[in-house]
Amino acid sequence: MTQTLSAEVPFGASVRAIARQAWPVLISQWAGIAFGVLDTAMTGHASPDDLAAMSLSASVYITVFVGLMGVIHALIPILAQQFGGGRMGDVGAMWGQGVWLAIGLSVIGGALMLFPDAWLSMSGNVAPDVRARVASYLQALTLALPAALVFRTIYALGTAVSRPKLVMGINLIAVLFKALLNWLFIYGKLGLPAMGATGAGLSSAVVSWMSLGAGLWIVSHDKYYARFKLRVGRPDWAAQKELLRLGLPMGGSYLVEVCAFTFMALLVAREGTFVIGGHQIMSNLAALCYMMPMAIGIASASLTAQAIGAGRPMLAHRTGMAGLALGLLGAAFTACVLWTGKPLILRAYTDNAQVAAVAATLLQVIPLFHLCDAMQCINSYLLRAYKVAVVPLVLQVAALGLFGLGGGWLFGFGPARGHLDTLRTLLLPGSPVGAGSMWFMAMCGLGLSAALLHVWYRHIVRRSLAGTAAAR
Repeated sequence: MTQTLSAEVPFGASVRAIARQAWPVLISQWAGIAFGVLDTAMTGHASPDDLAAMSLSASVYITVFVGLMGVIHALIPILAQQFGGGRMGDVGAMWGQGVWLAIGLSVIGGALMLFPDAWLSMSGNVAPDVRARVASYLQALTLALPAALVFRTIYALGTAVSRPKLVMGINLIAVLFKALLNWLFIYGKLGLPAMGATGAGLSSAVVSWMSLGAGLWIVSHDKYYARFKLRVGRPDWAAQKELLRLGLPMGGSYLVEVCAFTFMALLVAREGTFVIGGHQIMSNLAALCYMMPMAIGIASASLTAQAIGAGRPMLAHRTGMAGLALGLLGAAFTACVLWTGKPLILRAYTDNAQVAAVAATLLQVIPLFHLCDAMQCINSYLLRAYKVAVVPLVLQVAALGLFGLGGGWLFGFGPARGHLDTLRTLLLPGSPVGAGSMWFMAMCGLGLSAALLHVWYRHIVRRSLAGTAAAR
């Protein structure tokens, strides 16, 4: 087995092992989120209506995609534990079942995206032109969904067996094609019609299928993956139940996290086009920053699951704590960059003065927001390494959904509108009442989620160590 599974690995070596696996995941995630950054920046320079349409429709797509992606990510701890236990044939068989699951989920997701009016009903009186562009953008992204979800099974495989550079390389190349196709489709270059936000969705569809083709070719030709005997075969209902038993609550946790941003976008739309644009910049930047703790969480969870599969609970615990320490250090560094680089960030996103003014008021809270986000992210991934997902889902629903999102609606748009203004003006001076209240309460919800998840993680670790001691 790999050196990282040695029981004698000290804490510092665990940190280094996580960092070695996390940096390709981080670059891969940054490359993936660059799709959204490119769409936001390039449609922002097309027109405010295109930016508003992209903001609303991207929120819908991300909600659907991330929720379904979370179900597929049940493959990561399952495959990692099989890999850690030396069950290579099981890895290949379970990966194939993940492909079947991704295909089935893409049908459900596509159906949800074809009815944008149901989503926009929460946004008040959206301009007809913006509404039409939202529908067109989502139709284009429906074509991307099957390829994107099946590609996530390749991502899960590479992560679980400590080979994250596979997806990193594909995603880096995909960003180049995405930028080129955005330029062609959004602005109508080389004789093509200018499609605005719809062009951004069409370019995502093309690049998603290209990435899937590259990923399937690599895993079928790389000698490293030959040991797993990767195969799709027929659907195995026992394996599907195992994936869904872990994947559904995992997908629910992912959905709770992203739904907060989705419904924030839909509610903030009531405050006008410029507030939508400013909120979108804030959301996009928060998602970009989230990639570092997410990468550390994924790396920590995969190595922790490998240690669990190999029957080394003390190493699993040490790896988890090393991941938390590394995540806290990375979050502090990111917060410093965000605080000092705000003017450059705004100029990169938009040249519209009114959109930039709104975004500037919201960005004042993002360093503290990111610290809370990072800690809740890593704790949730560590719990998934132990195949624990139901209780974390309940905790996140309470903290992020009821307290964070519900409180944001109450103080921003509900009967208590304006009652949070003292705190809002302290941390986000000059921000719109609705958007500012939503972001403040979202930050508080993340902090509560981080605390609750860490308490439960410590409980699971103690139970695991006690069970091992009793067995011995």
